[in-house]
Amino acid sequence: MKNLRMCDVNMKIIIINGSPRRKGDTVSLINEAKKYLLGEIDEINTYFTDVTPCNDCRYCWEHPRCVIDDDMQTVYKQIDEADIIIIASPLYFSELSGSLLQFASRLQYYYVSKYIRQESVLQKKKRQGIVLLTGGGDGSVEPALSTAKCLLKHMGAEFVDCVCSHNTNTVPASKDTVALNKIGAIVSAIAKG
Repeated sequence: MKNLRMCDVNMKIIIINGSPRRKGDTVSLINEAKKYLLGEIDEINTYFTDVTPCNDCRYCWEHPRCVIDDDMQTVYKQIDEADIIIIASPLYFSELSGSLLQFASRLQYYYVSKYIRQESVLQKKKRQGIVLLTGGGDGSVEPALSTAKCLLKHMGAEFVDCVCSHNTNTVPASKDTVALNKIGAIVSAIAKG
């Protein structure tokens, strides 16, 4: 599987990384995914990006933009152009990291656009969504996966699959061959369309 590559070099991929550790288990899974992906990759680490949480000002209820002027304005454009969206996070109490959830609160703009203003702000294109999760192993992945699926839906991405390395207290994600091999299988499924 190590020779498998995405077939379309024009694809745009956005990776939303919710880990504070620059060389941790979550990054190990991200790096494995990058081995199989061709195209333009934008990686956003929610701990080191200037994105403040939604403050429920409701400006977007009547205007086609978020009033908060920070890096999220660029992220909205990256999401709109993406062919593949990858959400990657460590598990904290069976949920996505707090930083990723804070970042995700700004996706409220998509929800409001669709259901309150009844306008589509995303280009009508097919996006694929992948979830990468890492954890020490004493909790459930289901709450985090459910949240990630909801976020992908609001970013206009169809959930494809999840890879979880869920015993990182004992086996680091970089040595979890089941998780690493599954990443290759998921990319292969996307490449076949």
